[in-house]
Amino acid sequence: MKFAMKASATPKWKDLFRISAAASAALWLSSCANNVSPGEARGDYNRPMPINGPADSQSADATPPRQKSAEERPGLATGFGESADSDWHRQSFVRASSKPAGAGLVYYNDKEGIEAMTGSKRKVGGVETAAGDMIEWGIKSGFGYLPTYKTYSWGTRRFVVGEKDSDYSIVLKNRCKSRLEVVLSVDGLDVIDGKKAGLSKQGYVIGSGETLEVKGWRTSPTTVARFRFSTVAGSYTNLAYGDHRNVGVIGMAVFAEKGVDPWTWSSGEVNNRLEADPFAKAPGRNQ
Repeated sequence: MKFAMKASATPKWKDLFRISAAASAALWLSSCANNVSPGEARGDYNRPMPINGPADSQSADATPPRQKSAEERPGLATGFGESADSDWHRQSFVRASSKPAGAGLVYYNDKEGIEAMTGSKRKVGGVETAAGDMIEWGIKSGFGYLPTYKTYSWGTRRFVVGEKDSDYSIVLKNRCKSRLEVVLSVDGLDVIDGKKAGLSKQGYVIGSGETLEVKGWRTSPTTVARFRFSTVAGSYTNLAYGDHRNVGVIGMAVFAEKGVDPWTWSSGEVNNRLEADPFAKAPGRNQ
């Protein structure tokens, strides 16, 4: 049986820990950095630059391109904001499959960065359905959703425009008739344990018709550190792991529950029931 997370009452805290002040946050980031390999901590992910000529003529001594440091990279990433209340508890959830029923992703950056990334684009609503319409989600900041765009140059990808030092949250609504488990990542890191994201990670459970607002990185059973747009150098992934390859992307994987049809009582089935005619002609018979 797999356990997942749901915003609600507070259980016994085992796997995660609390960051209640700036000093303790710094200590926590330092301890996280010790969990990664030396190569990851140095950011050793450069690849050799191809040289002109046939592939077999490339020299093993070719100098790889210099990877920009975090301080040199423009645009936004996500850092630790202020602590915010956000109750949750563990709840049993058995997935119907190890593969998600659907997924989604959103790219974010400042206005200049989005212009450079998208080129031709069109503005769309801040909320979009995903995973076969089982869930809808969007990126919210302040009192509304962030400006959202789509471009067909990159396969109808979604892009949102943020502002440095502003907080944001991920809003999800379960549109189907059964519970769902949702695994979220920001900048390549899981939003619950703050480590490298993966589909096997535990997620948040959302009941049928419920809306969940994920405000930040989980720091205790009752609090999160707000998602806050930052520089790449000031991002959580860079400060904790020395790795800034995957900044600027928010990912979502949606899992259905084993033995439960999420569309058992879909709107189509409900409408069929409500439109049933008690005196309709029987199929295949003449009256």
